[in-house]
Amino acid sequence: MLRRHRLAAGLSQEELAEKAGLSSDAVAALERGRRRAPRPLTVRLLATALNLSESEFGEFTESLRRSPTVYAPQVQGPPLPPDTLIGRASELAELSSLLSHGGVRLVTLTGLGGVGKTRLAIAVANEVRRQFEAGACWVPLGARPDGPEVTDAVAAAVGLRPASDAAEVDALAEHISSRQLLIVLDNCEHVVETCAWLCTVLLQRCPRLTILATSRELLRAPGEVVRQVQPLTVPPSRAAPEEIREADAVRMFLARAAAHGVHPRDDRLLQVSRVCRSVQGIPLAIELAAARVNVLTIEQIADELDTSSRILSGGSRTAPLRQQTIDAALDWSYQLLSAEERGFFEAVSTFSGGWTMSAAVAVFCAEQTDACHERVLDLTGRLIDKSLIRVDRDAAEARYSMFSVIRQYADRRLDDGGRRTLIEQRHLHYYVELAERAERSLGTDQQAATLDHLDVELDNLRVALGRAISRELGAESMRLGAALWRYFYLRGHYSEGRDWLESALRIARAAPEPVAPSALAAASRGAGYLAFLQCEYDVAAERLDEALALYRRLDDAAGAALTLRHLGSIAREQGDYDRSYQLHLEGMQLRQQLGDKAGIAWAWHYLAFVSWLRMDFDRARDYAEAALAYFQQAGDGEGITWSQINLGVVALYEGDLGTAERLLHQSLGRAQRLGFREGVGWSLNLLGVVARRQGRLERAIHLLDESLAEQQELGDKWRAASVLEALASVAQEHDNSAYAAFLLGAAAAVRDTIGAPVPLCERPDNELTMAVVRDKLGERAFAHAWGAGQATPLHAVADGYPPDTLSTLDTPW
Repeated sequence: MLRRHRLAAGLSQEELAEKAGLSSDAVAALERGRRRAPRPLTVRLLATALNLSESEFGEFTESLRRSPTVYAPQVQGPPLPPDTLIGRASELAELSSLLSHGGVRLVTLTGLGGVGKTRLAIAVANEVRRQFEAGACWVPLGARPDGPEVTDAVAAAVGLRPASDAAEVDALAEHISSRQLLIVLDNCEHVVETCAWLCTVLLQRCPRLTILATSRELLRAPGEVVRQVQPLTVPPSRAAPEEIREADAVRMFLARAAAHGVHPRDDRLLQVSRVCRSVQGIPLAIELAAARVNVLTIEQIADELDTSSRILSGGSRTAPLRQQTIDAALDWSYQLLSAEERGFFEAVSTFSGGWTMSAAVAVFCAEQTDACHERVLDLTGRLIDKSLIRVDRDAAEARYSMFSVIRQYADRRLDDGGRRTLIEQRHLHYYVELAERAERSLGTDQQAATLDHLDVELDNLRVALGRAISRELGAESMRLGAALWRYFYLRGHYSEGRDWLESALRIARAAPEPVAPSALAAASRGAGYLAFLQCEYDVAAERLDEALALYRRLDDAAGAALTLRHLGSIAREQGDYDRSYQLHLEGMQLRQQLGDKAGIAWAWHYLAFVSWLRMDFDRARDYAEAALAYFQQAGDGEGITWSQINLGVVALYEGDLGTAERLLHQSLGRAQRLGFREGVGWSLNLLGVVARRQGRLERAIHLLDESLAEQQELGDKWRAASVLEALASVAQEHDNSAYAAFLLGAAAAVRDTIGAPVPLCERPDNELTMAVVRDKLGERAFAHAWGAGQATPLHAVADGYPPDTLSTLDTPW
C-alpha cells in the first residue's frame, strides 16, 4: 500500500523519505516487507508526506494489523481528473475507439513536455476502464531512476507483491496472464529502452493485455501506434470575439484565470488571444501564463511573452518539479539528450520560421560533406522522435521547426556552449547565398516559385539582415540587401526593404574596410528605386545618381541601364515625359550593345508606359506588344502583367472597353497569383475606370476603393492621387458633388506634397469632373469641400470617410 500511494504521488523513495523526515532505507524496508511493524509516528509522518485523505489514512493504518496472507492486492487505477478536460474531444473519441475496438494493443501518446499527454491519458483510461474486465492500471514513471525499477512499478500497480527485492518479468507476465487489462505507462521517455523491452515481452506473453504509454520519445516497440498530442487550438489574429471564446486555448486560459479570481471582459479577449498565440496553445504554458494574472494585466503578460518565456513559472506546488516551469519541463528533455544531440538542438535554434535539411547542414557542419548530411539527417530524426523538433511534409521538401518556447530555451543553451557567434555566422552566410541565387531567378519562368520560396524563408532572411546590420558587417549587409530589394518591391514591402538598404549603406560608408563598389552600387540602386515607389523623388534621384556614377566607373553597362530605367521612372511621374523617354532610350541602347533581350523587352515596356501617359497610343501599343511577345516566351510573369496593363490602358483610352476589361482582368489574375501587389493595385485602378465608363458605378466604387487601400498600404502616393481623382469622377456621376470636391481636394494635396502633376492622359476626365462639380456646388460650397479634402490625411481618406465638417453637405456614395 505504501508503494502504491508513493507511485500515485509521483515520488521516488528518496523524495518520500525527504518529505517525511525519514531515511530512504526505512521507506525501502517498509515497501519490500523487511520491516512490518513501524512506529505510529512513522506511519503518521508517511501519511502526511503522501497527503492522504482521512479515509486513506484509516485504511493505511489498518493495513498494519492485517496478516500479509489476508492482504488482497488491487490494481492501481488511474487518478481522478483534477479538473474538466478542455478540448481534446476528437482525440478522446479516437483513442477510446482505438483501444476498445481497434485491435491495437500498444498506443503511444507523444509530444513535447507540457502539451497534455498525461491529462489526455487520464481521460482515456477513465473512459475505457469498464471495457476491460480487469480494469485499467496506472503506472506513473516520472520518478523512475533506472530500468529495473520500471518492472517493480508495474508489478506494484497490478497488485503483484514481489517475493524478492525486484519483480521478475516472468512473475509479472504470469500474474497478468490472460486477464483483459489496460496498463497505462505514464512518462516513459527517461526509461524508454526498458519500457520498450517490457512492453514487447508482456504483449507477447499476455494475449489480452493492452498498453497505453505517454512519452516525449517514441518507444519504437513492435506494433506501436503513435498519436502526436498537439497543442490546443488558438484563434487567428483577426478573429471575432465569439470565435476567440470558442478556441480551446482561450477557454483554458479563461478557466485558469477564473481560478485566480480574474474574469477578463470581452474587450480583453484580443489580449487573451495574443497570449495563447504567443505560447502556441501549449497547455502547461497557458496555465503558467494564466497564473500571472494575480500580478500582471493580460496585456502585460502578452507583451512579456512577445520577447521571452521567462515568466512561465510558478506552477502548482504539488506538481512534479518538471511541470512547475517551462524551463524545468525542457530541462527534463534536455538532460536526456546525448552531447551531439544537445549541440544540434542548440544550433538549429538559430533559425526563425523553420529550416530545411540543407540549411541545418550548413549551420551545424564545418564542411558540408555526405557524411555530415547523414549525421544531420540522423540527429533530426532523433529530435523529432523526442518531440523537440516538428516536421512539415506538405511541400515537396520537408521543413523543420520548433515551438517558440522550445526555440527560446535552446537559444539560451547556445549561449551556455559559447558557440553562438560561429553558428550565427554560418546562418548568415547560408542566407546571403540563398538570397543571391533567388535574385538571379527573378524575371525568369522560375519567378513565382522563387517568390514563394523567399516568402517561406522571410523570417530567416530578416534575422540574417538584422544580425549583419547589428554587427556592422558591411559586405554581408550590402550583399543581402541588394539581393532582396526586388523581392521587397514585388511583395509590396517598400518601407521595410528601404530601411534595410539604408542601414546597410550607412554601415558601408562608415566601415574601415572599403565595400566592393559593385555591391555598393546595387544597394544604392535598390534603395533609390524603393524611395521612388514611395514618391520621395529627391532621395530616389540622389541614390540612383550615386549608383549610376559607380556603374559607369566600373564600366558596368547592365547596371547603368537598370539605373537609367529607374531615373526614367522618376521623370515620368514628375510629368517630364521627354526626359523620361530619352532616359529609357539610352538604357535600351546599352541593352542592345549587350545583346540583352530581357533588358530590351523591359525598355519597350517603359517606353510604352511613357507613350500612353502622354497620349501617344499607337506607339504605346507597338512597344507593349513587342514586350509582351518576349515576356510570354521567357515566362516572365511580372513582365506579362505590365504588358497586359499597358495594352489594357491603350484600349481603354481608345474606347474599346470590352478589350480593356478582358486584358485588365488577365493582368489582375496574374498579379494576384504572383503576389505582385503593385500589379494588383494598378489593375484594380484601371478596371474601376473602365467600369465607370461603362456606367457600372457601384462596381467602379468597389474596384477603386480596393485599389486605394492597396496603394495606401504600399505607400504609392502618385497612383493613390489618380485613384482619388477617378473616385471623384464616380462620385460626380453618382450625384454626390460635395464628396467629389472633397476627393479632388485630397488628391491635389497629395500631388502638392510629392510634386507630381496629373498625368496628361488623365487630365480631360479630371478637368471635366472639376468643372461639373464647381458648377453644381457653387464656389463657396466647392471651396469648403475642397479645403476639407486638402486637410484630411491620405490614410483617413482611404478609410472612406470625410471629416465631420463635410457631413452637413453630403456623405460618401
